[in-house]
Amino acid sequence: MIIMADLTNKTCRSYDKHEPPLHSDAVKSGLARIPGWSAGDEGTEISRTFEFKNYYETMAFVNALAWIAHQEDHHPDIEVGYKRCLVRYATHSIGGVSENDFICAAKLNRLFGD
Repeated sequence: MIIMADLTNKTCRSYDKHEPPLHSDAVKSGLARIPGWSAGDEGTEISRTFEFKNYYETMAFVNALAWIAHQEDHHPDIEVGYKRCLVRYATHSIGGVSENDFICAAKLNRLFGD
């Protein structure tokens, strides 16, 4: 079971390419604990769009996100607009979702104030 408080205190780890991604039931369970996030159509990623008051706040969030990604050595795909930032996490080495994705998603939710 994935618990939100535990996620924000964890750090990401390296995955061997032979490790399986999380099963869809585990992904659904994890998503229930990180508000605002959803699974992609194929279940190989999780994503959330964060919305802001202005461009400055958006870019401040993106810079903080980059710092978290660097610290965790787990990097999302991001799309940045004037007042929004779409963040997509997947663990590419295993071809799907891992606990690392939930760790980083939980940390972004905490950063955002959720």
